[in-house]
Amino acid sequence: MNQQILIIGAGFGGLWSALSAVRLLDQQQRLDVSVTVLAPQAELRVRPRFYESDITPTVAPLSELFDAVGINFIGGAATGIDADAKRVTYTDASGAPQVLNYDRLVLAAGSQVARPAALSGIDLAFDVDSYESAEKLNSHLQGLRDLPASPERNTVVVVGGGFTGIETATEMPGRLREILGADADVRVVVVDSGNAVGAAMGQAIADVVAEASDELGVTWNLGSAVQAVDSNGVILANGERIDAKTVIWAVGVKASPLTQLVAGERDRQGRLHVDRTLKVLGQDSIFATGDTAYAASDDLGNYALMTCQHAIALGRSAGNNAAADLLGVAPLPYSQVKYVTCLDLGAWGAVYTEGWDRKVVLTRAEGKELKTQINTQWIYPPVANRDTALAAADPLIPVVA
Repeated sequence: MNQQILIIGAGFGGLWSALSAVRLLDQQQRLDVSVTVLAPQAELRVRPRFYESDITPTVAPLSELFDAVGINFIGGAATGIDADAKRVTYTDASGAPQVLNYDRLVLAAGSQVARPAALSGIDLAFDVDSYESAEKLNSHLQGLRDLPASPERNTVVVVGGGFTGIETATEMPGRLREILGADADVRVVVVDSGNAVGAAMGQAIADVVAEASDELGVTWNLGSAVQAVDSNGVILANGERIDAKTVIWAVGVKASPLTQLVAGERDRQGRLHVDRTLKVLGQDSIFATGDTAYAASDDLGNYALMTCQHAIALGRSAGNNAAADLLGVAPLPYSQVKYVTCLDLGAWGAVYTEGWDRKVVLTRAEGKELKTQINTQWIYPPVANRDTALAAADPLIPVVA
């Protein structure tokens, strides 16, 4: 019976882990090890684009690619991890419980929006965290045209002024006017606990976000926390009420609950601490990658963020090193020295920065052109050709040159 490298998740981390593992097995001419991906769908859902109005192109089928490189796919949702028995339990597509054994496990189950359970009315807020939730938001927005015109109908509150909140908010004036009419008096408000517009992104990029917000008519309610959500808006901790038919929650994410099933140290977002090969500290056979891994990206004290940029490189390293660990060959320590940001700012354009201090390099139309390339080309899976796909999975290829 073949040994098994099992990967939970088919997102950026899971996809690239699988390809990279097969790549090393191919190089070592090992036909006695199988690579299996366990996920609800054989699809890469391009989550960074879920803030857009048309999310149809954000689903990239993976079946042909998996077949081309020899990756086994099992449709299902993981429910348990037994590290001692090296066993994963899951429910299959019909809802029946099943079991998979592994020799090496790569946890690439991603993350989910952090919704505080104690917040009154939180279930009434929309989000752009998953394909289904983005579809739900879009359906709601389309339905606004059927409501009587009012300031509440024309108002959207975005809670959270980080990356997702900014992209969602700056896209929203254009989305609303497409639905309600070009002359509609729309209002988009970002509620954020920071003391300045875009403060979470750093000063250099914050100035650009403030400029874009001003031109687009996006206003910021700063130093604020939401105390309650209802069907007609939000109430802030200071007692202020903002009436709105649409509230979107974008206050950060947390690692998949599956991380709680693995013994190990975690950061405040639930990510498992890993060594430089991405093996979970204290575990012999479990690797974590993508949004489940708290991983040092360089020797300067920087850690991978919960972004596709980092997940792609983390995946290439995790898959390679899980295979290397099983085969007894030298691993390739994860390293991702270069960090960039490309933030979509709706009709204003986009801003591209380089370095952890986010030095602004491109803005407006130039930034938008690069953002469009990233969103429509760079982060998509390779073509379903074995040689091409495995070459692209080399852990030493920088995600950003």
